[in-house]
Amino acid sequence: QVQLVESGGGLVQAGGSLRLSCAASGRTFSSYPMGWFRQAPGKEREFVGISWIGGRTYYPDSVKGRFTISRDNAKNTVYLQMNSLKPEDTAVYYCAARLRVSGSPWYESDYDYWGRGTQVTVSS
Repeated sequence: QVQLVESGGGLVQAGGSLRLSCAASGRTFSSYPMGWFRQAPGKEREFVGISWIGGRTYYPDSVKGRFTISRDNAKNTVYLQMNSLKPEDTAVYYCAARLRVSGSPWYESDYDYWGRGTQVTVSS
C-alpha cells in the first residue's frame, strides 16, 4: 500500500510559477513510476506527466516545455514544477503511483494509488 499526499497548491497570477510536492509512504518509492494528473471543474481528469523509474519523464503537448517532473527517492517525494502558468491550468492536481513500470501513462486506470489533490488557481 502506498499513501500519497500532495502540497504546494495555491493562487498564482498568469505567467507565474508553482512547485507541487507529493510525499509518498513506503520503502519502495523508487520502484514506482509516478504520474501527475489534473481535473478542472466539469472536466475529466487529465494526464499531466509521468516520471518513470530512473527519472525519464514524459509530458503531453499541453504542458510540455512548461512543466517539469522530478523526484527525490531519498525523500520519497516527487515534484511538479509549473512555469508560465495560464488560467487554463487551473485545476485540482493529483499525484499517482503505479505498479506497472511500462505501458500507457495516459489514463486514470493506469495507476494504482492516488493522493487527494491540491488546488491550483491561476488568475488572469
